[in-house]
Amino acid sequence: MPRTYPPVSMRFLLAHPAHFIALGLGSGLIPFAPGTWGTLFGWLTFVLLDHWLSGSAWIALLCAGFVVGIWACAKTGRDLGVPDHGAMVWDEMIAIWGVLLVAPSGWGWQCAGFVLFRFFDIVKPPPIRTVDRRFKGGFGVMADDLVAAFFALLAMALAKRLFGL
Repeated sequence: MPRTYPPVSMRFLLAHPAHFIALGLGSGLIPFAPGTWGTLFGWLTFVLLDHWLSGSAWIALLCAGFVVGIWACAKTGRDLGVPDHGAMVWDEMIAIWGVLLVAPSGWGWQCAGFVLFRFFDIVKPPPIRTVDRRFKGGFGVMADDLVAAFFALLAMALAKRLFGL
């Protein structure tokens, strides 16, 4: 059964830079499946930014985005009174950027990365569930998505190896 969260307003989004970041620059305000919308927004921003960023710039952006995400998600979770509110989608954005950066090139692989990441992020099989339960605060919000991204990449690597794709 999906978790329900109190609604988040545009006023809250704009009240603090941490809120704006944690809520995925506003993409987390979509009330139905905000994690999926945040991931789609992350995919779109990846496609747009990839024209200008080198591999090393992407790695720097991912590392900075992860650290900033810890702060932004911790602050936003405290302010909302829900440590991992569904509208906080910065973690999905950073994770999908990592998946798309490492995945083989092409739209088919990007689609596979999106679907696999969402699957692992929603279902949270072990050890993702363990990370989600053990780590709290901003780091916990960010960490389980990082592990889900790793599993999505692992699944794609296995498919590529097994099926010669």
